[in-house]
Amino acid sequence: MSNVSSDSEKASSPSTKEETAKPSQSQIEPIRLPTIEEMRGQDIWNNCAVRSVVSGIMGGGLGFFMGLFLGALDNPIMQEEMTGKQQFIYTAKQMGRRSINSAKAFAVMGLVFSAAECVIEKARAKHDTTNTVVAGCVTGGAISARGGPKAACAGCAGFAAFSVLIEKEEAIQNFYSGRNW
Repeated sequence: MSNVSSDSEKASSPSTKEETAKPSQSQIEPIRLPTIEEMRGQDIWNNCAVRSVVSGIMGGGLGFFMGLFLGALDNPIMQEEMTGKQQFIYTAKQMGRRSINSAKAFAVMGLVFSAAECVIEKARAKHDTTNTVVAGCVTGGAISARGGPKAACAGCAGFAAFSVLIEKEEAIQNFYSGRNW
């Protein structure tokens, strides 16, 4: 082991302050154009029918699992008089009923909201909070229309407000996580 360094080590080590400052400067990366497959996928996803159906399916899945969870929390009225097996059967039936009903409700909600937002966004050619407000109003009004005009107005206002709150919360989360889409 000698203290003599080789020529290659001398050549690779920086000798001045200027050479050490260069690697710390950031490099500008070139813009990457999307591939044909990425553009086709984006065209498919920009179709309002596709987006609405996918949102309906995802909403149905969410509703199904929420129904399972909430159905498991139901207690029978005559719990003291039922055996363990009867309570289990009752709970399983409640979970099934709740999951199907919740799946239907969330599927319709997701489909209507997504369709309304997509159509409004394409008509206005903008992506902003107004689209969310109108889509929320349409969804809330459509879901609660069976209850009459007052219920439809209340559903419109409530769902629109909820939609704006969710969108603002998402924007805050994206800001703090560094994703500014």
